[in-house]
Amino acid sequence: MAPILTAQGVSKRFGGVRALHEMHLTAHAGEVLALIGENGAGKSTMVKILTGIFAPDAGEIAIDGRPLRFDTPLAAARAGITAVHQETVMFDQLSVAENIFMGHHPMARGWPRIDWPGMENRAAALFEQLEIDLSPAARVKDLSIAQRHFVEIARALSQQSKVVIMDEPSAALSRREIDELYRIVGRLKARGTAVIFISHKFDEIFAIADRYTVMRDGNFVGEGRVEDTTPQALISMMVGREVDQIYPKRAAAIGQAVLEVRDLSHPTEFDGISFQVRRGEILGFYGLIGAGRSEVMQALFGLSAVSRGEIRIDGSALTIRSPQDAIRSGIAYVPEDRQHEGAHLGMTIRENVTLPQLRRFGLFLLGKRRRELQIARSYCERLRLKAADFDQAVEELSGGNQQKVVLAKWLATKPKVIIVDEPTKGIDVGSKAAVHEFLGELVAQGLAVIMVSSELPEVLGLADRIVVMHRGRIRREFAAAEASSESVAAAAMGAAAC
Repeated sequence: MAPILTAQGVSKRFGGVRALHEMHLTAHAGEVLALIGENGAGKSTMVKILTGIFAPDAGEIAIDGRPLRFDTPLAAARAGITAVHQETVMFDQLSVAENIFMGHHPMARGWPRIDWPGMENRAAALFEQLEIDLSPAARVKDLSIAQRHFVEIARALSQQSKVVIMDEPSAALSRREIDELYRIVGRLKARGTAVIFISHKFDEIFAIADRYTVMRDGNFVGEGRVEDTTPQALISMMVGREVDQIYPKRAAAIGQAVLEVRDLSHPTEFDGISFQVRRGEILGFYGLIGAGRSEVMQALFGLSAVSRGEIRIDGSALTIRSPQDAIRSGIAYVPEDRQHEGAHLGMTIRENVTLPQLRRFGLFLLGKRRRELQIARSYCERLRLKAADFDQAVEELSGGNQQKVVLAKWLATKPKVIIVDEPTKGIDVGSKAAVHEFLGELVAQGLAVIMVSSELPEVLGLADRIVVMHRGRIRREFAAAEASSESVAAAAMGAAAC
C-alpha cells in the first residue's frame, strides 16, 4: 500500500545547530510507526515540522502522494495531521465537547450560533466509537491525565485526521490507563488511521508498533518491521554503540550513616517511616503509585510539614521547616516533575545550575557570569548535556537534557545527601545510562543517594538496599543480594513475603 504520509530529505537548522539533516519517514494507514531516538535526536523537531509549528529548511512532506507545505498548525490539521502531546494544552475551564471542537464548532442551521446540543451529541458519538466512558459536559480541569489524552484523540477524530502523532502519551499513566490507551490505538488502526508513536519504553514499542524508524543526531538511521528486530538492536542504532551495561554498578566503600529518619509521620500521606542512608550508598525507594514515596522525600526537603518524627544528619538532629533549611543541612532534592518544579524553563542553563547558590557569588555578583559558566560547564559536561551553549534557555532542551540540568543544579550545591525522584522518567536509554553512570560516580565519591523509582529493573540494578512502601508505610527492606523482581513487586502490592 502507498503510505499516507511521507517525509523526504527534511532538514532544519536553528542558528548554528543542525537539528535535522535529510530525515525521512513513511506512515501507512492502519499501522503504528514507532519513532525512536535518544533525547536530542530530533524527534520533537520532526514532529513540530509535521504539525506546522516549524517550517523545514529543505525537504518535502506529502499526504497521499500530494506535496504540501504547512505554514501553520491549522494548515497541518486541515491536511489531516494532529498530535497528542505528553503535556496536554487545553482550556481547563471549558467542557470536554468545547475542547474537542475548538476552532471548528458545529453551527446551528440558519443561525449564526453554535449548535451546543449537536456538539455534545457528536462528542458522545466519538467517545462511543472509541468505547470511552466520558461525559462531553465534563470540565477538562476535573479530568485525569489519561482522560485528557483521550479528549485529544477524540479531537483528532473530529477533524478526520489521517495521521495521529502520539508523543510519549503514557509517561504519566497507570498500568490500567496504559492498557486503555493501547486499546484506543487499536481502534484508530481499525479505522485506517496512521499512528506515529514516540516512546522511550521498549515494552510499549514491541507491544503496539508495527514498524519503526530510528533517528540519531538529527539523521535517519534505519527502519523496518518491529517483529524483525530486538531491543538491543534498536538501542545500538539509537546510540551508535552497544549499551551492554545500562545499570553500571561501581564499587563504592559504604561508610557511616549520613541521614537517619525515625518514625517520620504525616497526617494523611505516610506513617512511621524509619530508615538510614550511608555514605557511598544508593538507597532505592520502590512502591506503586500512591504508596507515599515522593511525599516522604518532599517532607525531608521541607516541602510539607510532618506530624512527628526525627531527622538526623551526621548524628545531629535537624528541624526542617523549608527547603532552605534542608539545603543548609546538606540535603538536595531533584523532583519528579522537572518542568514545573525542577527548573525555570525560561532561564538559561547557566542561570538554572547556579540558582540555589547565588550567595556564593558575592553581594554585587562581581564576576558572576564567569563563575556561573565554570560551575555549569563542570557539572553539565560530566552529565554529557547536549546544548548549543550554556546561555541556551532550558525550555529549548529535550526532556532528558532538562533532567540533566536539574541534576547539575543540585549537585553543584555539594550536598551530603541527594534525593532523586524518578531520575530517568521520560528519557531515552542512552541518557538513562549517562544518569546511572553519574549516580555511580557520586557514591564512589562518598555521597549518599536516595533514588525513588517506579522502574523495577532500575531499582534492582542500581540500589545497594531497597525500601518498599505500601499505602504510606514501609512494607519491607531488602539488601541488593536478596532482592528479586518477584519479592519486591509482591511487597509493593502488600502481599506476603516471597
